[in-house]
Amino acid sequence: MSTAAKYRPTWLKIASALFIAVWLVMAAFPFAWTVWGSFKVELDFFSIADWTNAFFGTNTKDTYGSPFTGAGYEGAWIKEEFWRNVINTMLVCLFVVTTSLTIGTLGAYALSRSSYNYVFWLLITALIFRAIPPITLVSGYLPPFFQYNVWGYLPTAIIVLVAINQPFTLWMLNSFFQKIPQELDESAKVDGCTQFQAFRLVIMPVMWPGVITTALFSFLLAYNDFAVTTMLLSEQNRTMVPAINAFMGTTQTEGNVMFAVAAVVSATVPLFILVMFFQRHIVAGLTAGAVKG
Repeated sequence: MSTAAKYRPTWLKIASALFIAVWLVMAAFPFAWTVWGSFKVELDFFSIADWTNAFFGTNTKDTYGSPFTGAGYEGAWIKEEFWRNVINTMLVCLFVVTTSLTIGTLGAYALSRSSYNYVFWLLITALIFRAIPPITLVSGYLPPFFQYNVWGYLPTAIIVLVAINQPFTLWMLNSFFQKIPQELDESAKVDGCTQFQAFRLVIMPVMWPGVITTALFSFLLAYNDFAVTTMLLSEQNRTMVPAINAFMGTTQTEGNVMFAVAAVVSATVPLFILVMFFQRHIVAGLTAGAVKG
């Protein structure tokens, strides 16, 4: 413990602990409340007459004989076959992350080791394209996709997501590569390595924290995407987020809100576990990208 922390006033320690506790409760409450409500019927979870029904499950008990029920999960996963949407999401995330990292690491490494002035303007151009709302870019893809009859398929959405994600990947990985001294490349070449061998055997092992951080952000982009996948995927090939939206229904179609609530919990829990598992790698990666080597 540092000297400053050791001599911190007692009231300040108590205030800090209370603030952290309140912040954690406020941050965790929406997710905890959704998980709790996913085991109720709609009349309880969205009760207007008596809000305590959401706690005690009065209508749920009248319907199923217990204050808790898995009807929402059964309806989402079995009746609506949400598991198909989960598989589609995993396929999209796998190929988006793999493709983005492959192109991004090679491209960012080349840019970071280049001495030409156009590198800066190339990165600025990539950043401008990344700043454009994805939905405006997708609308430009639709005419050729319809013309060549490739709309609605997973590879189509994967290609567009990679194109949208690539500028961010280049920027992030380029910042990591710039922190690695070029002397490492030169030392590897002196030992007989080619440029690619130096990249693969020397630079990449040092880059793993940055690669993991970039991979996670790329994964989250594909996992949470709504606009691109909604516009480019057919009903049979939906990923999880568009499927959850479909559970809500429209003014013309009746939906099932509890299916959507159960699906939201099913989609959020893996993200929570993933972030908790990789939190050290994320912090290490972001720190490595922010501090010069």
